[in-house]
Amino acid sequence: MKWLIGDIQGCDGALGRLLDALGFSPSRDELFCLGDLVNRGPDSAATLRQLMRLGARSVLGNHDLHLLAVAAGVRPQHASDTLDGLLAAPDAEALLDWLRAQPLTLEVEGWLLVHAGLLPAWDRVQALQLGAELQALMAGPGWKAFLPHMYGNQPDAWHEGLQGFDRWRVVINACTRLRFVTPQGSMDFKTKEGAEAAPAGHRPWFDIEGRRSAGQPIAFGHWSTLGLINRPDLLALDTGCVWGGCLTAVRIDGGRREVVQVRCDQAQVPGTV
Repeated sequence: MKWLIGDIQGCDGALGRLLDALGFSPSRDELFCLGDLVNRGPDSAATLRQLMRLGARSVLGNHDLHLLAVAAGVRPQHASDTLDGLLAAPDAEALLDWLRAQPLTLEVEGWLLVHAGLLPAWDRVQALQLGAELQALMAGPGWKAFLPHMYGNQPDAWHEGLQGFDRWRVVINACTRLRFVTPQGSMDFKTKEGAEAAPAGHRPWFDIEGRRSAGQPIAFGHWSTLGLINRPDLLALDTGCVWGGCLTAVRIDGGRREVVQVRCDQAQVPGTV
């Protein structure tokens, strides 16, 4: 069985309870995560160890990239970060190498997986190609040199002529930070509330009319204020585990759509980070 799972954010205990609820067996089952595996929860190192042991795969989220930047010494920790235990762990290098090898986009059982979203101009093929481009960058020798240039909100839209750091920044921002966008593809990074709080001229990225990925089944996390969305071609699976919500898994193989959730202990208080 193939299972998708939403944002774990270092909540290793909740992950263990969810796997027990699934009856997960690595000899039979496969696990695919939607990013933000680490940070803000109590035990990021144990979370990564468990996922590695199970042979899981994941797309990268903004917290995962933030961890890599902190570990590389190019970004300071935030007050709400809970990364010290992982960074000091004896197996930190192996954990970080595993994380760095994960892609930005991934296709499983006809589902396109991404942490946050896709821009209106991207279809399935381009989303996978751009994800592979960034995966090669992060797996290569120049990955640390790129990290200082990963941050920033500009350019805020995609065009085919983008090159170098600007190109990669737009791809990362869309895949790991996107919520609201205009029909022309201009991204907003300020608003974090639910879909009804769209800024003027913007809509949730998945509700943009005419987006080239329309009809392609897409699963994503990142947007906890949405809650669970379970549509035929759209799954939103960040159900706020780190905030005391649920950790959610969805089975996507065999023609079935099975949703399993476990309640989570609150590790962060909304509005304080």
